[in-house]
Amino acid sequence: MKKISFVIPCYNEQDSLPLLKCELTPICDMLRESYDLEIILVDDGSTDRTWQFIMDWSVEDPIVRGIMLSRNFGHQLALTCGYDHATGDAMISFDADLQDDITVIPRMIEKWEQGTDIVFAVRSQREKDTFFKRATAKLFYAIQQKICKTTAPQNCADFRLMNRSSLNALLTLRERARILRTMVGWCGFKTDTVYFERQERSAGTTKYSLKKMIDLAMDGIFSFTDLPLKIAYYFSGIFLLICLGYLVYNGYCWFSQPHKLESGWLSLVVLITGFNALTLFCLGIMGEYISRIYNEVKQRPLYLVARKTEHSSENE
Repeated sequence: MKKISFVIPCYNEQDSLPLLKCELTPICDMLRESYDLEIILVDDGSTDRTWQFIMDWSVEDPIVRGIMLSRNFGHQLALTCGYDHATGDAMISFDADLQDDITVIPRMIEKWEQGTDIVFAVRSQREKDTFFKRATAKLFYAIQQKICKTTAPQNCADFRLMNRSSLNALLTLRERARILRTMVGWCGFKTDTVYFERQERSAGTTKYSLKKMIDLAMDGIFSFTDLPLKIAYYFSGIFLLICLGYLVYNGYCWFSQPHKLESGWLSLVVLITGFNALTLFCLGIMGEYISRIYNEVKQRPLYLVARKTEHSSENE
């Protein structure tokens, strides 16, 4: 019998987990007739009663496995931990907040059984988001698909099914700056999509601040292309042309209309300020790449496991 693993990262989700249990249990009951199942709940350094709920759930149902990280490593690394521990022929990941409509899981499994390697669950619309979030999301996905060589569709997050071969391929990528949706798309394989309407949070509050979303977007771009470095060169060339043009203009004025020449201090200030801004811009781009190189060469573990539920340890 084939086995399906559910991977669910959790961070301070004590209010959402009881609702998740109620929603996921009937789906699992239906699937148990045809598949072996495991539910892997990764506690990403929660400070509430998330881990206690995970332990209680694992006692009630032996298919539930709990993994507690030693601290908060972030959503993408918590997912990576779950992927590392998944033993199924297929793996389905989604968040614990129930904004992902898990009722589409049977459709995802059906596409997998038909031969699809990766099934992306994609939001059908973003009308509930603010204008700012819609605009920035559209810009990010446009940039991602243009320069990052990824097949991941727009408006997909981390709700996906991966078969064992595609998951094993993903797990060979061990870089520290991770945005899994882009990495999965970079891997290739045969893909398909199912669409769902994203729900409002049933309980708790979002853990993704504006800063975290910006950091995630930067990881998705800087980790997959060197185009920003090339852009710095392009800007340098543009500024050089501007300076040459300004030099030619002043030479013309010097010979043809010397009486109209001003002292030039304002022009000098503008040019110096512009060049300094360009220099800092280029240094900032190089700094982003250098910081990523620094984090990679340290070769630290992606995450550290503090403890597991009892039967999780036995299964390892």
